[in-house]
Amino acid sequence: MTASLEALRRCHFAVDLGAARTRVYVKGDGLVVDQPSAAAVNTRTGALIAVGELAEKMTGRTPHYIRVVRPVSGGTVVDIEMAQRMLRHLIGDKVRRALRRKPRLRAAACTPHGSDPLAQRATIETLVGLGARRVELVDTLIAAAVGCGLPVEQPEATMVLVCGSAATQVAVLCLGSIVNAERIPVGGEAVDQAIVQHLRHAHELMLPSQSVRPLQIALSGNGLTAQGPASTEIHGRDVATGLARSVQVDTAAVRDAIQTPLTAILDGIGKVLRDCPPDLVADLADRGIMMVGGSALLPGLDQMLRQATGMPVHIAERPDICAVQGLGAMLEGRIQPLELNPLGP
Repeated sequence: MTASLEALRRCHFAVDLGAARTRVYVKGDGLVVDQPSAAAVNTRTGALIAVGELAEKMTGRTPHYIRVVRPVSGGTVVDIEMAQRMLRHLIGDKVRRALRRKPRLRAAACTPHGSDPLAQRATIETLVGLGARRVELVDTLIAAAVGCGLPVEQPEATMVLVCGSAATQVAVLCLGSIVNAERIPVGGEAVDQAIVQHLRHAHELMLPSQSVRPLQIALSGNGLTAQGPASTEIHGRDVATGLARSVQVDTAAVRDAIQTPLTAILDGIGKVLRDCPPDLVADLADRGIMMVGGSALLPGLDQMLRQATGMPVHIAERPDICAVQGLGAMLEGRIQPLELNPLGP
């Protein structure tokens, strides 16, 4: 479900509720919130203790009566009340007061491709609870393509790969619409889990949940390619003794460990291309694939796609915020639809 450009221009703010991060764009002010989708709650009193970055840091480090919850899973709101409380605190009183002064407050939001009506309803209810009188829904694939500067409205094929934390979405777009798309239930979290399981089985080391990302950063650049560093040191907890321990991890083994979840992404790309008209696939041979989303920065992923598909693969300049920037461009009226002059009788 994608709203019209005319309806989006009347919106006052846009929200991208992701499983990993929540982003809010306010018309005229730009991106005002870019925080993890996490909230820490006191289970005894129900009070909200922290949201965003601070709540993320508390994960795995809280006493028994404090629970870190994630109200969004796979791009779908699973706890509407908690999502509303989290958004209120993330936006802040000053911006909320400014938005409340707008007559008939309108909002726009991203929804994953192929999301069911219940998931769409949960997103709408969340923003209505913040005071929105009307909510326009935009497909994440179209918003991300617009945000990274692809000529979505033109009669030329463009291919976008949205690498999220819970799922990966791939689509071929033309004339402002999705020609063919696929949602693959594999994302950054599946890759993280594959690394954690590899370290547990190969080195008997339990890696803290907060340490997977730094490991990926340590291997970035050419990290997960054959030209990268041969090994890197990792700190964790010994499975048998429970004591802190450091090990030298072979990057080639880590590369092999994450191949399984990444193969599913390749299968999804192949399925989308097989079901596309040949003319569009010919366009893509020159234009290639544009990668967006936080997990697009996974080291070596773009090179693997290049080798497997034989097509050019590009990573957007700021892949993590492309979807909300695309929504913002639509709100500000920077996207012009393709004007077709109707032919006479």
